[in-house]
Amino acid sequence: MVINTNTSALAGAHNLISSQAALSKSLARLSSGSKIVNPSDDAAGVAIAARLDAQIKRIDAAKGNVGNAVSFTQTQDGYLKNIAKALDRMSELSILSQDVTKGDADRALYNNEFAQLGAYITDVASKTFNGVSLFSTAALNVTTDSEGNTFSMGGINLGASAYSAAVGSNISTVSGAATALSNVREAIVRLSSDRATVGAYQARLNYVTDQLTISKENLSAASSRIQDVNVAEETTNYAKQNILVQSGTAMLAQANQLPQSVLRLLQ
Repeated sequence: MVINTNTSALAGAHNLISSQAALSKSLARLSSGSKIVNPSDDAAGVAIAARLDAQIKRIDAAKGNVGNAVSFTQTQDGYLKNIAKALDRMSELSILSQDVTKGDADRALYNNEFAQLGAYITDVASKTFNGVSLFSTAALNVTTDSEGNTFSMGGINLGASAYSAAVGSNISTVSGAATALSNVREAIVRLSSDRATVGAYQARLNYVTDQLTISKENLSAASSRIQDVNVAEETTNYAKQNILVQSGTAMLAQANQLPQSVLRLLQ
């Protein structure tokens, strides 16, 4: 028996300190929802999770870009729908102006409406979306992923010859109306092609949006497996460490009483 060095108490204290540290870490994990409280808990996991989280942020930004591009094409198509109605009416007026029972005064009235519809098409050509021209020859490059890759959307040019010939026509005469009808029909064909192009862009952008959503879900799941605490498992561990702390405290108290048995030898 010794008095100066109580090895049992020292061992009990060491175990108690370890249990208290484990209990504190378990409590921190449960309160934060993360199993990486300090970088030392999983140094490699911290690095991987940081990269995954950054990629998720970039995907969110790319989704925003694609969503704006979809809105851009929807706005384009909205104007093109009205242009289609205008061209339909212009073709109708071209036929009406060729009526042999109509005089030049009647044709002048038809031509007035025809010219106003043409002016509307010309005006639409200058419309913008957040300062970006809706109808020009310039292509727009839309970001499609977290790596910055892009998809090019060709411009829809309302200044093309098919449109300019139609809006520049005059139906105040029978011959002019016949020429105007031919020009308007060509413009309608061009418009159909342009609307189909816009629709194709929208379809691709919708697929890109779906893919970005799926990628974000998968990356978020991967990041969660690294960072997020399993509450069921950690709750069990917390209960275990809590019992160890309580029992360790009790046993340390018992160990501190062991040297008192030496007093019996001194009696």
